[in-house]
Amino acid sequence: MIRRLTLIFLVVCAVMTGSAPAEAARAPASVRVRLQTSEGPIVIALEMKRAPITAANFLSYVDEKRFDGTKFYRAARSKTKPGTGLVQGGINHAAVRARLPIEHEPTSRTGLRHVDGTVSMARNAPGSAMGDFFITVGASPYLDARPGSVGYAAFGRVVEGMDIVRKMLAAPTYPGGRSEQTMGQTIIKPIRILSARRVD
Repeated sequence: MIRRLTLIFLVVCAVMTGSAPAEAARAPASVRVRLQTSEGPIVIALEMKRAPITAANFLSYVDEKRFDGTKFYRAARSKTKPGTGLVQGGINHAAVRARLPIEHEPTSRTGLRHVDGTVSMARNAPGSAMGDFFITVGASPYLDARPGSVGYAAFGRVVEGMDIVRKMLAAPTYPGGRSEQTMGQTIIKPIRILSARRVD
């Protein structure tokens, strides 16, 4: 009787431990999200397997509709390479929309890079990212992890709507700013994010 109960216990354990890898294997490599903006749609492919923590955080904001009614509010244009830089959007540090900060996933861990159209998390200190993100226009290797810098957490890429992103980068900005780093980067007429939804 004891041997039979032991056998049953071992079988149950094997089934339970075997289910997790099966579920992980079924998890999609990427999930697409459409940001419907006041200038048109931008579709993003999230790297669910390569950047699981960061992509899942972004998707939580989408599923909970926390991005609805937010804006793209920053256009940081390169001073040395015209037409390149980044645009930033999201909750703009609004506490009522924020979820808890997430662990930093550097590009040295994910293997992702800040190339043209990369979507990455905005943050202050590493591990402080919540609901603000940016999209790069042009290659931006200085945002990748490297000796002496943990860089930023890339977690997706724009697959439709880069023309809208470039238009936002060229939008008129105020001459001032919140800090020396963001001086002259605040968009005068922010581009509204009307909704953010999964595509597939």
